[in-house]
Amino acid sequence: MSTPSEPVVAERRHLINLAYRLLGSLAEAEDAVQETYARWYALTREQQEAVSSPGAWLTTVAGRICLDVLGSARVRRERYVGEWLPEPLPDQHDSVADRITLDESVTMAFLVTLEAMTPAQRVALVLHDVFGYAFAEVAEITGRTPAACRELASSARRRVRDARPAAPAARNADLVRDFKQAWEAGDIDALVGLLDPAATLTADGGGVVRAALLPVEGGELVARYAADLAATGVLTLVESTVNGEPGLLLRRGDELAAVWSFDVADGRIARIWAIRNPEKLRSWLG
Repeated sequence: MSTPSEPVVAERRHLINLAYRLLGSLAEAEDAVQETYARWYALTREQQEAVSSPGAWLTTVAGRICLDVLGSARVRRERYVGEWLPEPLPDQHDSVADRITLDESVTMAFLVTLEAMTPAQRVALVLHDVFGYAFAEVAEITGRTPAACRELASSARRRVRDARPAAPAARNADLVRDFKQAWEAGDIDALVGLLDPAATLTADGGGVVRAALLPVEGGELVARYAADLAATGVLTLVESTVNGEPGLLLRRGDELAAVWSFDVADGRIARIWAIRNPEKLRSWLG
């Protein structure tokens, strides 16, 4: 026989999925969900029983908390050392990733596109387009009218359409494998051939570890950047799945030094995201 709290507890996975997409950080998502439950359990029993749909109540509260976090995060990220990138997720076999459904809405490319949006645009797009909430429900969370939320989602959708379309995962895997082999061989010409001439590499060290503070722009410069890393001779490259897409792990002995995620367009690697900040690699340890 179920207890009244079981349906509420069962919403946790949904809330984590929602909060991670809204915030781009598993740590911040878990904090937001924890705060959501704290507010629920702060209600009296009578107040809880008066809530007709606890799931909808939890989603509304979580959405509002995430909206507030996004507002303050924009200020924090302006003070962030170097480039800020979303926190990468490991493959589904990992216990952390088991809580997140890996689909096109958690690819690094999509999350980076979300980062360029206003908090309200991001919330409207994710709630409506990814999770299927009606604009009336989105309005309840954002404190705006349904019409305003519809316009927010529309403008956010245009940003997504303007981003490069995702390539098939199988083709991505072939390119990443070829990139790994050329990188290990220190073959700059091969690396240049795999990269779009306008390719960029963005690194995130958070001021904690050394990383390029500005994006490396241009296929040849990205190739030389990778070749210089390979020349140190202390890194081991391991193929892995990053946010549901083919990626690479850079290991220095037993230490995970970085997680690299790739974006492919027109048969070449267009963007590389290199996450080095140890605080964003915790879910990969163990």
